[in-house]
Amino acid sequence: MKFSLRTAAAAVLASMLTVGSAHALTVYSSVDEENAKKLLDAFSEATGVDVQMVFLSSGPALSRIEAEKARPQADIWFGAPSENHILAKERGLTEAYPSPNASALRDEFKDADGFWHAIYTNPLGFGVRTDILKSRNAPVPTSWEDLKNPAYKGLIQMPSPQSSGTAYSVILTLLEERGEDGAFEYLKALNPNIQTYTQSGTAPSGALGVGETPLAIQFTPGFLKLADEGYPVEVVFPSEGVGYEVASMSILKGAQKPDEAKKLVDWMTSAEGQTALSQTKTYFLPVRTDVSGGAGVPSLDKIKLVSVKPSFAAENKQRLVERWTKDVLGQ
Repeated sequence: MKFSLRTAAAAVLASMLTVGSAHALTVYSSVDEENAKKLLDAFSEATGVDVQMVFLSSGPALSRIEAEKARPQADIWFGAPSENHILAKERGLTEAYPSPNASALRDEFKDADGFWHAIYTNPLGFGVRTDILKSRNAPVPTSWEDLKNPAYKGLIQMPSPQSSGTAYSVILTLLEERGEDGAFEYLKALNPNIQTYTQSGTAPSGALGVGETPLAIQFTPGFLKLADEGYPVEVVFPSEGVGYEVASMSILKGAQKPDEAKKLVDWMTSAEGQTALSQTKTYFLPVRTDVSGGAGVPSLDKIKLVSVKPSFAAENKQRLVERWTKDVLGQ
């Protein structure tokens, strides 16, 4: 009898938790947890929609969404580069919703049929702890080629393309600049200077902040934040040029809260939602031209940018990541 009572009590508790969560919009977020919380809290305050967030890097997020497609456990995928959302569309994992705000976005910031919309955009760059390099009598790099300097052996952190869309953007940038074979020759030559390949796209900036590494490669908001907070961090945009991410969002097919998911898409693409990028100090660049990125955030026209077609990025991702694993890691 005691076992039955305990079982019944557990069932009631589980039911209560399920009911509680059923009222919330469930978001799989591939935006870093701190900034995702800032934006989603601002969305909840503006609209009254409760949000339950689960953080997943872009690769694991896509795998989980695909694994759950028969019974989706989330309503919307928030973040990850647009090529990931193109893949999700092609695999039948998302639903079209052309937001009324889509007309304010450039073509590269939205799907023509409304399957995904951009949230923000950011360039790649280097984060440099100038104090640590100075103590080692090592120069501050100004280019991709500089990173091959033997003075940086075992000092650089960057994400792994196997789990991070950020690292895949590095590959695509180098591909555009050097050709495919040249890009992989470069990455293989850079490998001895890599301290670690992180699972998360934003982990290198965390390591930079605590002095675990003096050189980090990722999208730049984490570096801009450290510099703004007074850390001895310099943000470098390599002279050859950098790629940039277009972080996007998609409503998942079979979403339990489609109306609330549409509200998030509409709010994030509105002037109010885009202004929240700077108001909450995310250091992300807005995708609407009528909204400023705020103090300390560079405008894209001040950086040499390397553009990659999202369709190419999506179609070649598995092949290029597998080549990186083979050519660079030797696996």
